[in-house]
Amino acid sequence: MSSACPHAIAIDPMVGDLAGETARLREAGALTRIELLGVPAWTVTDHQLARRLLTDTRLVKDINSWGLWTSGVVTRQWPLIGMIDAGRSMFTVDGAEHRRLRIKTTQALTPRRLEALRPSIERLTKELLDDLAEAGRDGAVVDLKQVFAYPLPMRVISELMGVERSDQAMLLEWYKKFFSMVTPQDERLQIIEDMHVYFTEMVRRKTAAPGDDLTSALILADEGGEPLTEEEVVGNLKALVAAGHETTVSLILNAVRALLTRPEQLAKVRGGDVEWKQAIEETLRYDGPVIHLLMRFATEDITLGDTVIEKGEGVVISYRAVGRDTAIHGEDADEFDVTRPTASRNISFGYGPHICPGAALARLEAAIGLPALFDRFPGLRLAVPPEEITNLPVLTQNDVAAFPIHLS
Repeated sequence: MSSACPHAIAIDPMVGDLAGETARLREAGALTRIELLGVPAWTVTDHQLARRLLTDTRLVKDINSWGLWTSGVVTRQWPLIGMIDAGRSMFTVDGAEHRRLRIKTTQALTPRRLEALRPSIERLTKELLDDLAEAGRDGAVVDLKQVFAYPLPMRVISELMGVERSDQAMLLEWYKKFFSMVTPQDERLQIIEDMHVYFTEMVRRKTAAPGDDLTSALILADEGGEPLTEEEVVGNLKALVAAGHETTVSLILNAVRALLTRPEQLAKVRGGDVEWKQAIEETLRYDGPVIHLLMRFATEDITLGDTVIEKGEGVVISYRAVGRDTAIHGEDADEFDVTRPTASRNISFGYGPHICPGAALARLEAAIGLPALFDRFPGLRLAVPPEEITNLPVLTQNDVAAFPIHLS
């Protein structure tokens, strides 16, 4: 697109060198220009600046505040548009409307209610570990992602939202193609339409016959303000199912990779010298589920030192770069260390009003799934050199293509 900035760092849609890209962004400064498939934006790589901007009310989620969109420079043919122009939900509005759309979800995901989900997550984990054992019999190579890390969070979020088990494989395939940068845009737009139809029909079924699930709770919620519209319930549902499985897949796999390639640290965790919670937080900091989060838009000029984010410009938070901030995590921030005292200060699930509502659920699934995996298969090992575990061409999520392992 003609709007591209010649001095911006081009973000690689194929994610060929994630470590190198992260280093370049950090070297460029706390706030720097990037190019996303021909579209210019600002990105934030500094922990404190990210916290500041994520709570700045002059930056909003409304796509109609984006100059490149309202001017027609960016259209529906831009491959990333579905992540920004995603319909009305708690993920795309701000202020009082955001609070209204979010409150029922956060009430359903309180620590007490999440703890009530523990037996269900433990049951699903055991089922999938049984599948893993069967797939890896007699020393066979098995894909940990496909058999365990991929289906676990989808089954959990689907039970929570009331999605039928028979539909989960279809949804996984839809979301995989939606996020992939190699999916033709016409096909991606059709997937967006198919998902909208699917979730709208699901909401209408549950409106007629509510069940004991979060979708029904969102439909029925009317206390404390105006009820959610069908469009708003559908928007929340689509985004929750996406965020509720994608982040956890990456969290589990990135933790396993970090620990298998650092056996002395794995020994500390398995031996009880370091809690699993600490290993999970260090994974979130060092190699979290989100690479870049799209996008907020300036409703007025925002001056930051000598730099001005002009009204109508877009701002991306580069969470992977933020997690490597040496001012917060020390000069060895590019190293994985389960004993790092600052690990829990990570903001990998966001910060401020739009912090991911499913963050605690993802942490719970990892806290159940990871120790169960290593307890069941203490001899778990990679079946390929670590460098052969490559990322999918997904610009926003830190998602690997496959994770081949031996169980012993």
